[in-house]
Amino acid sequence: MTAAVRTTCPYCGVGCGVLARLEPDGRPQISADPAHPANQGALCSKGAALGQTLDLEGRLLRPRLHGREVGWDAALTAVADGFRRVIERHGPDAVAFYVSGQLLTEDYYVANKLMKGFIGSANIDTNSRLCMSSAVAAHKRAFGADLVPVSYQDLELADLVVLVGSNAAWCHPVLYQRIAQAKQRRAGMRVVVIDPRRTPTCELADLHLPLRAGSDVMLFNGLLAWLERAGLADHGFVREHTRGAAQALLVAENTAGDLGVVARACGLEVQPLRQFYQWFGGTERVVSAFSQGVNQSSAGTDKANAIINAHLLLGRIGRPGMGPFSLTGQPNAMGGREVGALANMLAAHMELDNPQHRRLVQQFWQSPRLADRPGLKAVELFEAIHRGRVKAVWIMATNPIVSLPNADRAREALRRCELVVHSDCIAQTDTAALAHVSLPAAAWGEKDGSVTNSDRHISRQRAFLPLPPAAQPDWWIICQVAQRMGFERGFAFESAAAIFDEHARLSASGNDGERAFNLQPLVGLGAAGYAALPPVQWPLQPAQAAGPERPFAGGRFFHDDGRARLIAVRPRAPRYALDEEYPLVLNTGRIRDQWHSMARSGRAPQLASHLPEPFVDMHPADALCFGLRSGTLVRVATRWGRLVARLRCSGEMRRGAIFVPIHWHDGNASDARVGALVNPAVDPLSGEPEFKFTPARVEPFVVSWYGFALSRRALRTHGVSWWARARGEHCLRYELAGRHVPGDWAQWARRWLGAQPDADWIDYQDAAAGVYRAALLQHERIESCLFVSHRPDLPSRSWLGALFEQPRIGAHERSNLLSGRPRDPDADGGAAVCACFGVGRNAIEAAIAQGCRDARSIGARLKAGTNCGSCVPELRRLIAESALPAV
Repeated sequence: MTAAVRTTCPYCGVGCGVLARLEPDGRPQISADPAHPANQGALCSKGAALGQTLDLEGRLLRPRLHGREVGWDAALTAVADGFRRVIERHGPDAVAFYVSGQLLTEDYYVANKLMKGFIGSANIDTNSRLCMSSAVAAHKRAFGADLVPVSYQDLELADLVVLVGSNAAWCHPVLYQRIAQAKQRRAGMRVVVIDPRRTPTCELADLHLPLRAGSDVMLFNGLLAWLERAGLADHGFVREHTRGAAQALLVAENTAGDLGVVARACGLEVQPLRQFYQWFGGTERVVSAFSQGVNQSSAGTDKANAIINAHLLLGRIGRPGMGPFSLTGQPNAMGGREVGALANMLAAHMELDNPQHRRLVQQFWQSPRLADRPGLKAVELFEAIHRGRVKAVWIMATNPIVSLPNADRAREALRRCELVVHSDCIAQTDTAALAHVSLPAAAWGEKDGSVTNSDRHISRQRAFLPLPPAAQPDWWIICQVAQRMGFERGFAFESAAAIFDEHARLSASGNDGERAFNLQPLVGLGAAGYAALPPVQWPLQPAQAAGPERPFAGGRFFHDDGRARLIAVRPRAPRYALDEEYPLVLNTGRIRDQWHSMARSGRAPQLASHLPEPFVDMHPADALCFGLRSGTLVRVATRWGRLVARLRCSGEMRRGAIFVPIHWHDGNASDARVGALVNPAVDPLSGEPEFKFTPARVEPFVVSWYGFALSRRALRTHGVSWWARARGEHCLRYELAGRHVPGDWAQWARRWLGAQPDADWIDYQDAAAGVYRAALLQHERIESCLFVSHRPDLPSRSWLGALFEQPRIGAHERSNLLSGRPRDPDADGGAAVCACFGVGRNAIEAAIAQGCRDARSIGARLKAGTNCGSCVPELRRLIAESALPAV
């Protein structure tokens, strides 16, 4: 086995360190890095499964021009000539880059430099606009700089952690476990969860406030007014270190000064609301951690500022265990902010609208021009493409046809666009299908560079795999295009280390302390120093690279007067209101074991087993009112689009709301892109979309049969009314439904599964019950099977899937195959609960029946919940359900 390479996980903004080793046969082994400050030896289910995602299946391995493989020279020349031609005819604002939080900082840096400094337009924006730009805008309004004032250690030092719009148990599981472990060590520590859904995160909560969607500003204005009336404001801090308190307090008192009014507006009871206010006011060390439930709103910036206001009023910032904390979604969204790769930023935390900053950057880059006004933010960029204002776009490492709101309009925009360039490591995506030029980029494990996580730690992402044939790092691709456009001098980089050095030098240029982002101690590392760079957290002390200083520790902020701002914010309703036609609130987000559009996580079989198909979560009473039944298919419709998914009544939803995950797309489901349903409203300051509130309706999707198939090879899905595909250990899993009933099931099944006339074929049919089951075997090994019923309650997939692992099935398995059940019930572990160790529900329920009465004892027996811990809330729920009396 090779020596371990220290690198960084490519998933969420926690930024966990991982150790990568290669077995003698070349297989990668991934484990947690115990020395990394973010995770300290822990990994979530996604990080633990990274080794399953690194094969070359489905990779883009050659440049393509109009769908035809070409050499790099032809592809790069086509991109450079195409962009140059559009600029000559229509000006620099007719071209754009749409980049991604999946890029490394060095990739981001050269992309931003090319667009803003050499092309001369600010039309570069990132998919991070969709997840954290409201927090950025709020930081800049409050502090004068985009600076997160809290570190992960503060979550463990706090006596009260408030999680707002954050399902950390699923979306930031390593951080969630750090909070849980701190709470276990310190009996007096409390956790409050503020979220319309009762998510798994609530299992840790001492108090859950299931507020009405969109009412966050009312709740935190109420808190601000209550703190002032209770005499808890730190008037000395407010007087010496802030401005705007009087106006913010006046607006808060006028809009949310009455506790009963606030409770009614938020859909809460008065007593728990009062309890939260009392805990917040009476606890010195409070961290308020907020995520997409706050940011992804047409009032996202105001929501974040309402949270920050409470900390500023109490002076609870700049000290251990306290402060507002934006939990970033993507692995390098923070790095993109540092280099200025958003349409309204410059570089190195400098401002596009500041003439002195523009002069500094242009002189440093020695660029022929520099953008002097903001470019188009993500949603308005694709609208400009649709209208023909932007005629060439380069999309890097992202799939906007899945992730953008009103995504069908984005798809139509790309169809209309004169030149679409797409650089990615995946060959087939919804966006790649519309590209004129496709450029094969290096993937995680092959790339070398740096990323910055949610608490400002810069970590190295190191290569431990060779580059596949023709794939190249994103920075190299961008620099090659820049040179072909005539900008050789500014893009003659030979390594990621050289780019990082220029990035660090720019951060220090003309920086006498007016900007917190200053990497002067990292200038001049050289190749060896860069290769060995350990995780470092900025702001860095001037004399050393390893000693971070605490932001705002001295009460100095980054507005010109050195003071923070309390921002007067007024509650306002979401842009689109509910009505009779669309009476439900559609909320979207992640699930536990998947990431974005599953281009990486969907390749890992152990991650596909927990929630393997698209679903709609709904309150059981709402399902009853709308004539819907859990387990059946339903159609979700909005003014912008529609999808079909399985109905689920988990118990997490409040009345009047539904939840749909973001991960499914046209490549793994027939009709499940939820982005197509989301309204196009954005926050007026941040440009972040309203992913958490779209008026919707849910109605039955009537089918004549339900089914599933397991197959070693991919199956054609045409002619099936609805389908979803997931990867198993040794097979592909298809969930199916149809409106048309074949006249001859056996004939249809044999044709669909590809059975030859002399194949080893077994089947069973009960026409009266609407049941058909079949299996295709070859050399006593199962090749595929199909189970169909007019009802959605079909046999467990887990035992059948396990049969595909066997080189041959015995007589007992063959005789039980079409029943879908093993002779020994213990042989079927059931639907997956713990992805890390592949532990199913049946096995867990058996352990509970045998005396395991807490998550720890289940972990001791089955290992479930002992790695990342994200399944522990579900273990606790199963324990609680076992204690209920039988009905």
